[in-house]
Amino acid sequence: MIAFIVILALLIAAAIYLVNGYNGLVGLREAVKTAWANIDVLLKQRHDEIPKLVDACKRYMQFEQETLEKVMRARSAVIQASGQGNVAAVGAAEQQLRVGLGQLFAVAENYPQLKSDESFRHLQTRITGLEESIADRRELYNDQVNLNNIRVKVFPDVLIANAFGFGPAQLLEFGAEEKRDVDVGALFAR
Repeated sequence: MIAFIVILALLIAAAIYLVNGYNGLVGLREAVKTAWANIDVLLKQRHDEIPKLVDACKRYMQFEQETLEKVMRARSAVIQASGQGNVAAVGAAEQQLRVGLGQLFAVAENYPQLKSDESFRHLQTRITGLEESIADRRELYNDQVNLNNIRVKVFPDVLIANAFGFGPAQLLEFGAEEKRDVDVGALFAR
């Protein structure tokens, strides 16, 4: 009778551990999805502002079509990669977009009327603020990914992860150039 109670207690303890482990892994997976969704919202907001910025610049920058087109191509690449949920492609496309925006803001220095345009200044401030928010959310996303990736690799959680198809998530990484924030003030000081 005591052996039966001990075995029953061990089975109940194992079942509780299994349920808690599974629920913990589900929570981490959903936290990664939520963190990505937050980044996606900010990317969409910024991408909604970019055509307005390009339109404001077109009025003054008749001879800078290549720079404007580069920004719009990069914007399209980010939207496409984000829509596919391809984190690595988003990182690469984001790098190109940030470089293009940096070049656009640098070229704007040659156009005093553009720099004094209220619409341009507002869009520049809005996009810079969104860049900072994206950087913050990227950090949160990568933290969630790290927690998830550690949990699906440590014993005994790896057993639950493998049994129920939980796997590692991909970090959102940018190139070395993009790991620092765009310094818009420095671009205009040239």
